[in-house]
Amino acid sequence: MSSNIEILKICQHCEKTFIARTTVTKFCSHKCASRNYKKRKREEKIKQVAPVSVQRMEFNQEQLKDKDFLSIDETCKLLGTSRMTIYRQIKSGNIKAGKIGRRTIIQRTEIDKLFQ
Repeated sequence: MSSNIEILKICQHCEKTFIARTTVTKFCSHKCASRNYKKRKREEKIKQVAPVSVQRMEFNQEQLKDKDFLSIDETCKLLGTSRMTIYRQIKSGNIKAGKIGRRTIIQRTEIDKLFQ
């Protein structure tokens, strides 16, 4: 069944005007419909990932506040610096660190002394 209806509409993706043959048409072409679909799916994935990553970051911060001794990675996350920066500070004597086997451990009070 063909329709004789001609409705002037605006494409929801590219915002160009076009003549629609049905009342439910939203896009001017198949290309615009496909691009809008991909855009919607991309935004849905981002919405799913965003709350999870924020929750993980908060969990790590809460975990680090209670510890008396921190590893190099935990110190990096706490200070927002790279591993090399921490190692340079240890080598220059600004931060005192101890070794347990192969692990380097930094006392929490040493980090607090940096900012006093």
